[in-house]
Amino acid sequence: MHVTAIIAAGGSGTRLGADGPKQFLDLGGRPMLEHCVRALSDHPRISELIVVLPAETAAAPPEWLSACAKVRVVAGGARRQDSVANAFDTIDGSDVVLIHDAARPFVSADLISRSIDAAAAFGAAIAATRVSDTVKQVTPREGGPVVAGTIPRDSIYLAQTPQAFRMEVLAKAVALGRSGVAATDEAALAEETGHIVHVVEGDVENVKITTAADLARARARVTAGRTPRAGAGYDLHRLVDGRPLVIGGVAIHSGKGALGHSDADVACHAATDAVLGAACLGDIGRHFPDTDPRWKGASSIELLRQAAALVREAGHEIVNVDVVVVLERPKIAPHLQAIRDGLAAALGIPADRVSVKGKTNEGMDAVGRGEAIAAHAVALILSR
Repeated sequence: MHVTAIIAAGGSGTRLGADGPKQFLDLGGRPMLEHCVRALSDHPRISELIVVLPAETAAAPPEWLSACAKVRVVAGGARRQDSVANAFDTIDGSDVVLIHDAARPFVSADLISRSIDAAAAFGAAIAATRVSDTVKQVTPREGGPVVAGTIPRDSIYLAQTPQAFRMEVLAKAVALGRSGVAATDEAALAEETGHIVHVVEGDVENVKITTAADLARARARVTAGRTPRAGAGYDLHRLVDGRPLVIGGVAIHSGKGALGHSDADVACHAATDAVLGAACLGDIGRHFPDTDPRWKGASSIELLRQAAALVREAGHEIVNVDVVVVLERPKIAPHLQAIRDGLAAALGIPADRVSVKGKTNEGMDAVGRGEAIAAHAVALILSR
């Protein structure tokens, strides 16, 4: 069975009151959206994943998202149902389509599986939880609302995502939405077409992050029981004529460059050792030895990217990295932002979690004489 998953992440998240869309806010060292992407892309029954992003972001998606093998990115629309319709148009021959909100980062593999099974069996299914409190219907009055009646709570469920549909059922729902019918989710559109939507028992842990308080609780949940661990890195290379000077993946005009087996990027090498050290995964020489011809002339940004992936695969989250580059000349101040951006992309964290500082050795020793370049780095990770 071919299953396509859609993550609706095209909204602005204005109710949260943040500076940008909430799906890109940090949650445990990575964007909220990345939690959803991992949960769905790692699921063995999902064949492909379509992530709907705001149009400007879809044109240049984050590197961590572009690197996911199952993922395709689609630009969203004015409303949620428009965004899902845009994603639906790109699907070719799927059996079941599963739709999930980026604001629910804690979806479980079991809930995903049960939603797929229910859609395959019945055509349409939503995850939903029973209410435990007494439900009152109210009427607005001067001085405040008053109770108009009590609704039997055994008939009330709170809808979640994922919502899953057989392809032909969702096609009718999308067509109805395009005809002018507005709805808050695809299940409501499927209901309007006359299709019976089944309920899959939801998960109380599958919370939706809507307000700043929700985000604070989610962040506390992600970090609960996790241990902060620090790692240090250091690198030094001789400077020689005829070599490029590369720092943090940025080529800097200079009369001399660093000598090494790879591109001898000291910032990347120090950062690589720092994150590997924090995770107790050895050092750069263990994973990328200079005796291996594969790494001859290699891009150190790529080595850092691979090291960061190893750290995440081991169950850790990279929180931040601080790098100090010690170089007498040229001055690297004009390049600091580009270096930060390059390191952040390789590490898979926002640039505001990467610090880069340039220092000199005040004319002392080999670095001070302009014969060498050095870098120190410190990394903080969260360990399970």
